[in-house]
Amino acid sequence: MMRGVTTEDSTTHRARTLEGSRLVLGVSGGIAAFKAVELARELGRRGAEVRVVMTQAATRFVGPITFTALTGRPPVIDLWDPSYEGEVHVELAAWAHALIVAPATANLLARAAHGQADDALLATILCAACPVLYAPAMHHRMWAHAATQRSVAQLHGDGAHFIGPVSGALASGETGMGRLAEPSAIADAVAALFTANRDLTGRTVLISAGPTHEDLDPVRYLGNKSTGKMGFAIAERAAARGARVVLVAGPVALPTPPGVERIDVRSAREMDAALEARFDDADGLVMSAAVADYRPESLAADKLKKADADDALVVRLVQNPDILAALGARRGDRPRPFLVGFALETRELLSYARAKLTKKRVDLIVANHAEDGLGTDENVATLVNADGDEPLGRLSKRALADIILDRIAARLRGA
Repeated sequence: MMRGVTTEDSTTHRARTLEGSRLVLGVSGGIAAFKAVELARELGRRGAEVRVVMTQAATRFVGPITFTALTGRPPVIDLWDPSYEGEVHVELAAWAHALIVAPATANLLARAAHGQADDALLATILCAACPVLYAPAMHHRMWAHAATQRSVAQLHGDGAHFIGPVSGALASGETGMGRLAEPSAIADAVAALFTANRDLTGRTVLISAGPTHEDLDPVRYLGNKSTGKMGFAIAERAAARGARVVLVAGPVALPTPPGVERIDVRSAREMDAALEARFDDADGLVMSAAVADYRPESLAADKLKKADADDALVVRLVQNPDILAALGARRGDRPRPFLVGFALETRELLSYARAKLTKKRVDLIVANHAEDGLGTDENVATLVNADGDEPLGRLSKRALADIILDRIAARLRGA
């Protein structure tokens, strides 16, 4: 039997171990196949025994011998692989504790959704009784296409797990949603499959994510660089741990995590209203959204026109509501909901975070520098609470999400 995963005692990378696990890594034919090499190495570094299955197309992007060197065993490419005495797909599927497909191309997802089994990887997927996790990677228009989304929905309905894709630079030179999740994040997701941790069952977790946009005129707005990745990672992990999750999302281009109720808002006042309306039902609130502190005093009815070259445009700004402070005051001395805030700073990080903890009457502040957490798939965070500071080092947003949820679950058990 595979042992449950734990968190390594490391301030540089709190990777969840995969010691004792047996994993099949499926590699399909996309440019991101080169990252599967790094993933195979990462899974092995965490203690997993890895066997690789490649499609013929994948061999055009990365050489099979590379995986042989990393795993100690040649990858399976042919359904009639003579090194297996019986049916290779049956044997691999029975051997594996989990099957990870990375990258999962649009073609692979479509064929898997229709139950095709005409190569070694698809046949293994169809035969697998273990958890199957797909890490999609493709051009952003392919990911957004209705046909791909139907495939993903079908596989979700069949019980598959997904991580990514994420937004970023693509092979085409464009930027968009379609980039493969980082290998460390995929490894975290695999480890999470084995935790069997449903410690938030019966609890409601309210989460805010992303930026707010404060309209200046019909075509312009004031905003910030928040991508919403952190809040969406927390929502995904909270749902996986059994919680009822309500995600209040600012304007972001991220897919809704499975099992999550999503409420889309645009401005700080809209986010404030959505959170206020649902606050009393929550056992935990995670305020990861980057809410604009100010908004234009008035909204121009028409597009503001450019004036003479020497003229400056003066826009009067007024303060937005301090959502977290208001909710902290509303809770008062009650034990729930457990309140988590974020502090994103460019200087004096910990002093600002400690002040925020007290001023806004919250239980936990997640503090990180702007360059370490904004728009990336990893964070370098420090947890700040009444007992002191806990530096976490660099870790994926999913791993950080689980640590935050661990704190919420522990407080709720105590309450």
